[in-house]
Amino acid sequence: MPKEKEFTVTIEDKPGALGRCFLALAERGVNVLAFQSYVEEGESLARFVVDDPPTANTVLGGLRMIFEETEVAVVRLAHRPGELGRAASRLGENQINIDYSYCGLEPGSTRALLAFGVDNLSKAANVLDELAAEEG
Repeated sequence: MPKEKEFTVTIEDKPGALGRCFLALAERGVNVLAFQSYVEEGESLARFVVDDPPTANTVLGGLRMIFEETEVAVVRLAHRPGELGRAASRLGENQINIDYSYCGLEPGSTRALLAFGVDNLSKAANVLDELAAEEG
């Protein structure tokens, strides 16, 4: 099932702000599996996938952070050269446009966790499911 919850959080563009957010999640036992952060129009934004979305939602709400919870297409593949290219190419072959992507590691394994923000989530989920099944 390659659709997972993704959080996009607006964080102060100040030293330590991202760390405070992630430490608050960690204090409640939430593991960040993959993330990206960037500055856009004077605001720091972080996108991430966690192992416990309901608790993350509670933590972020308790911190009074501005955030959005959406779905993102996720696939877990071997961590070796070419896998990211294979996944991105497969989406392109199926006329799925990638708006953004980022990666992390599957806990307790050596598998890469690839997250794709796409224009057709359901179709992307099916394509990435097929790709993962080819690995066996």
